[in-house]
Amino acid sequence: MAERMALREEINSSLKQAMRDRAADRLSTLRLIMAAIKDRDIAARGEGAEEGVGDDEILAILSKMVKQRQESARTYEEGGRLDLAERELGEITVIEEYLPKQLGDDEIAAAIDAAIAEIGASSIRDMGKIMGALKSKYTGQMDFGKVGPMVKNQLG
Repeated sequence: MAERMALREEINSSLKQAMRDRAADRLSTLRLIMAAIKDRDIAARGEGAEEGVGDDEILAILSKMVKQRQESARTYEEGGRLDLAERELGEITVIEEYLPKQLGDDEIAAAIDAAIAEIGASSIRDMGKIMGALKSKYTGQMDFGKVGPMVKNQLG
């Protein structure tokens, strides 16, 4: 149980520290993270998980939040709203503090090769199994939107 709440506790203590430091932007982002986690907790309780979501699910939430902010920042930049783009990029910086180090392209390629070998994949029909294996080991460490086409290339 203690391990299950590790990331949640870390974010919560950062939130309290941001309050003490009067770091308004950081505090705002941390509150958004906690709200997203609470929303997911409520959904999980509806599915029978009374203690809420674990670190793996929190990592998925954080990854999704980063991706949303990257898209928003791109949109704002295209629209000439650099002030709003900067704010999104600032939020990304705070969120990424709680994500594991992102893997480089070579590391991703090696992980894909290992997953293919482990599963014994031979065709594109095994793609779901490979993606599942990668997600279970590397959630928060790679962008699965980019990984999908790489897996397809390896199998195709």
